[in-house]
Amino acid sequence: MLVLLHHVAFRLDLNKAPEGIRPVLDFLVMGSFGVAVFFVLSGFLLARPFWLALDRGEAMPDLGVFALRRAARILPGFWLALVVSLVLSITVSGSDLDGEQVIRFLAGFFLVSDWHWLTLFPVDNNGPLWSIGFEVTSYMLLPLCLAGLFLLGKGGWTARLAWLGVIGLVLVAHAAVVQWAPIDEVGRGWNHGLIGGAKAWMPRFNPIGFFAIFALGALAAGVQVQVGHLLHWAFDVIGLAAVLAAGWVMASHIGGLNEGFGWLGLPYGFPAMPLAIGVALVALPSSVMAGRLLDNRLSRYVAEISFGIYIWHFLVIGLLARLVPPAFDSSGDDAWTVWLWSTGATLVISFAVATASFYLLERPVVQWARGLEGQVRRRDLVPSPVSSAGR
Repeated sequence: MLVLLHHVAFRLDLNKAPEGIRPVLDFLVMGSFGVAVFFVLSGFLLARPFWLALDRGEAMPDLGVFALRRAARILPGFWLALVVSLVLSITVSGSDLDGEQVIRFLAGFFLVSDWHWLTLFPVDNNGPLWSIGFEVTSYMLLPLCLAGLFLLGKGGWTARLAWLGVIGLVLVAHAAVVQWAPIDEVGRGWNHGLIGGAKAWMPRFNPIGFFAIFALGALAAGVQVQVGHLLHWAFDVIGLAAVLAAGWVMASHIGGLNEGFGWLGLPYGFPAMPLAIGVALVALPSSVMAGRLLDNRLSRYVAEISFGIYIWHFLVIGLLARLVPPAFDSSGDDAWTVWLWSTGATLVISFAVATASFYLLERPVVQWARGLEGQVRRRDLVPSPVSSAGR
């Protein structure tokens, strides 16, 4: 929702908005920081089973099942949005299906678009799809890095301290990428289109750096597993203060770049923003009241369809602007009114499409994949002919 509101707020000339509303719109423009929020959330949710197994002295969770679950949850919706976006880009927007576009699309389809500025944006008309490749890289790096903790065989706070070391190494690797993988200035900048914008983002935007954000979410999961049995009003105070702190980080960047470059050039207010979200995720499950208030029916519904909102809303905005004039036209005296109904239409359509995507595509595939998990586990337990011969 933060990213959606960022994109609609960005479509309005703020000088055309009522003066009392401008501070709110200024804040919504910084909704780009929502990217950091969902990277922390992903790290938190996906790392929990690993921390639980580590603390119990159990084996590492089955990586085949882990991969199956990630693929089932991400790929159907993403691939459909990617293909539809390409078709509409060619048929409605008039983009050329040249070799460059084919390379970008294939890099996105095979989830490797995050490794080069040319392919960072897989299609012309659905910018938010850039982050999926970064997310998938984090999916792969998470169990790889956690495997080291399982080899050590120690859980508890020792493992959490070791994970801090992992984050430190990741940050060193990110700094090396920024230092040793410079990008030339030819065609660099958002005035040169999406590819120019990608060159402006990179190398500060790189999959290693984004894993540092993801890994902070994983650390929050490790801490929450340790304190999850506690229940106290102090966690209400800490959790709500952390949510407010995240809002303050966003507000402090108003007037600056939407990317909010922070420490080591990492975007979205690093490390303050991911740390604030991480503290909130640690504290709120142990709160007496705050967690229950925030975990309401509406927030659960939005969370359920949130992936669909993210991958479809930008396409909705673009289609409205192109096919339903004067949607998102800020040139006239009635720009504020036009923006209001355009934003309302975007919300309604995005929620409808996301709901259909979840119930008709995403959830059925996840349920189908859950039925395959037993087969994956049994296959992993069957010794290969080579290992059998070796014994």
